[in-house]
Amino acid sequence: MLAAAGRAAGPDELRRVAELARQWEQRLAELERLAFAEPDGYAPSGSPDTSAELGGAVVPEAADDPDYEPPDGEEAAGASVTAGLAAPAITPAIRTTGSSVQTDLDRSCGLLVSFAYPDRIASRRPDGRYLLRNGRGAQLLVKDSLGSAAFLAIAEVDDEGAEGRILLAAPLEEEDLYRHHAAKIAEERSAEWDDVSGTVRARIRRTFGAIVLREQPDPAPSPDQITGALLDAVAIKGVAILPWTEKARKLQDRLMFLYRLNNEWPDVSDESLGTTAETWLAPYLSGVRKRADLQALSLYNILENLLSWSQQQELNAVAPTHLHVPSGSKIQIHYDGPQAPYAAVRLQEVFGMMETPRIGFGRVPITLHLLSPASRPVQVTSDLRSFWQNTYFEVKKDLKGRYPKHYWPDDPLQATATRRVRPDGQR
Repeated sequence: MLAAAGRAAGPDELRRVAELARQWEQRLAELERLAFAEPDGYAPSGSPDTSAELGGAVVPEAADDPDYEPPDGEEAAGASVTAGLAAPAITPAIRTTGSSVQTDLDRSCGLLVSFAYPDRIASRRPDGRYLLRNGRGAQLLVKDSLGSAAFLAIAEVDDEGAEGRILLAAPLEEEDLYRHHAAKIAEERSAEWDDVSGTVRARIRRTFGAIVLREQPDPAPSPDQITGALLDAVAIKGVAILPWTEKARKLQDRLMFLYRLNNEWPDVSDESLGTTAETWLAPYLSGVRKRADLQALSLYNILENLLSWSQQQELNAVAPTHLHVPSGSKIQIHYDGPQAPYAAVRLQEVFGMMETPRIGFGRVPITLHLLSPASRPVQVTSDLRSFWQNTYFEVKKDLKGRYPKHYWPDDPLQATATRRVRPDGQR
């Protein structure tokens, strides 16, 4: 039955109900045939008539006479519309609840209003307020028996302010919502990465507009859903969630060095990788669902596969990992930081090296961090010839005083480089 929230329905409201009943008389007949079919042996009480029997109080002339006002006795009987508002389950046509008698029309009333105002179908929130299908919030000003209904069909609402006030509504059975509004119920399947569990969580949500009717885990998400969740996580959280190794990061630095010199090389910056993960990462995500699966990925190999065959052949020549110095040592070249590319090497190991080595298609000198025998920095230069000619002798004087047993030749360009205190044959 229809009820004005917190009070008995008045004459005007009863007339609105009767008018709705007249408009939907044909629909109600169909609902009685389809929705309220009963088990064998049940004889329906007949179609509800348009006089709108509400809570046992019959308003005989409200639908036909616009000036009709019920006498005191009938208005008092109409007050019972606020009692027993929870819609009954599908049972025989007449059910006794307390002192009131409920009919099929009680249930039909909520269904009728739901057809008239489908966007005002509302679901009860845990705090007792209601969420409408259109996304608006609403609440009952007085927590009467309507407040226990899981779903309401709202005929009238004051939509002022941040949250509306429900003025006239009827309970709506969940079964009726599923049966008669099925076309507007959507099933959404979603998946997302969960940092806490380190896995992709998939869920199925059944929604009616803004209302979530049911949500449950999806036991069998599709491979595309899982891959999409992983790619979304990379786009949102960045590529730092991937299993980077030192080797992979160093390759990334080398490739970025070359990209800055020639944009035909791939842009593998974190920003670019995050926005293009669907292109370069997705092919490797088959069967990946949890963190352990991710850890098995080789980002070094994945980045290397971004290069063409000719680029792979050229990589070590234009961006080598190590610098070969006259002492025979292989010194690591660093491609990160503002002084990149740079290499840190003991001064004695580059005796005889006249020019600064160049990489990056021969365009970029390697910055040399020249070290003492104790591997402490003594000079930084990207012009080795100038260092030998102008600075070496001052540095030699200082180092000879601190490391007198080591080899400090007067002519570094003709001297023998060494990794030991002195080269063989030198005292």
